[in-house]
Amino acid sequence: MEGEDINCNSISITVKFSGRSIPISVSLDSTIKDFKSLLQPLTNVLPRGQKLIFKGKLLVDSMTLKESEVTNGAKVMLMSSQGLHQGDGPILKDAKTRPISRANLANKMVNQKTEFSIDKNCLDRWKVTGVIALAECNLKVLPDQVWACGPSTRVLDISNNLIQDLPTKIGCMSSLQKLFLNGNSMSDESIYWEGLTSLKHLTVLSLSQNHLTVLPSELGALSSLKHLSISNNKLNCLPVEIGLLIQLEVLKANNNRMCTIPTSIGECNSLVEVNLSSNLLTELPESFGNLHNLKALYLGNNGLKSLPSGLFKMCLQLSTLDLHNAEITMDILRQFEGWEDFDERRRSKHQKQLDFRVVGSAEFDEGADKN
Repeated sequence: MEGEDINCNSISITVKFSGRSIPISVSLDSTIKDFKSLLQPLTNVLPRGQKLIFKGKLLVDSMTLKESEVTNGAKVMLMSSQGLHQGDGPILKDAKTRPISRANLANKMVNQKTEFSIDKNCLDRWKVTGVIALAECNLKVLPDQVWACGPSTRVLDISNNLIQDLPTKIGCMSSLQKLFLNGNSMSDESIYWEGLTSLKHLTVLSLSQNHLTVLPSELGALSSLKHLSISNNKLNCLPVEIGLLIQLEVLKANNNRMCTIPTSIGECNSLVEVNLSSNLLTELPESFGNLHNLKALYLGNNGLKSLPSGLFKMCLQLSTLDLHNAEITMDILRQFEGWEDFDERRRSKHQKQLDFRVVGSAEFDEGADKN
């Protein structure tokens, strides 16, 4: 009988959302707020951005499904408020992999053989300056002349091309300090990390706007790295070896698909700026409190409901915190030890802007709900 009661208490609901039909089983005693939390990972829409409509009526957060007269087999419509989502945005019907424009460009160029001519003067200039600038040159492969520069190369910028292969001989550029690979068609198999790990002087690595889903453990071998940009990919996580990058000052990992951040991030105690906005994060490790040099932390458009307990107490240089479209309220923030000191630093930094605002608007407004 007890088992029958449990079964009777569970119902199946179909949620209609942007051309999709989402089946979900839930207890009749669940509140509408709890129901919205179940829908969050299925739609990427934050609970406070969800409007649920059943039989023409808006469902109220505080009421249970039973009180709302939602029955087994019911069809509920979900409407999302613009901007109130996590990750890459709401999961829509037949969502396409981005960047769409770059894929279209690649198709158009299949039958267009674009040769990039490199004369002797250009090659000589590369060798003298140590800077190879080949951004937006419609390249599918790197010209052989690039490798001829070898150890004299300090900066290599091949951003916004169609390069899908970075061979191991990148390691011949033993003096390379800055490598820009943004906006190519690179997948996980495109980069031969064995070559990258020999770049012991590399301080800047930018891999934004590609198709990467994972970063290998070899990343930890780039011990001189100070700036890592991996935004606008499809990364699910960061490798544990990120903690080996003890000189890393800037980490830009926004607009990915990360659900968790490894505890080892706390070993990166040189970090000054961290951007994790527009991911799928629901929590951060307590080790964030070890980032004593942290000044700016961007966490908007995630599913965060709280912050590491020692963030404000331990990160005494933190003055910029972006929480737009997170599930964190002012009431939650005020409970953290060190909040008042952080708020004072924030106010001091933005004093010029605050002077031009109306009385009362100097309160914390970087995305936290007021209630």
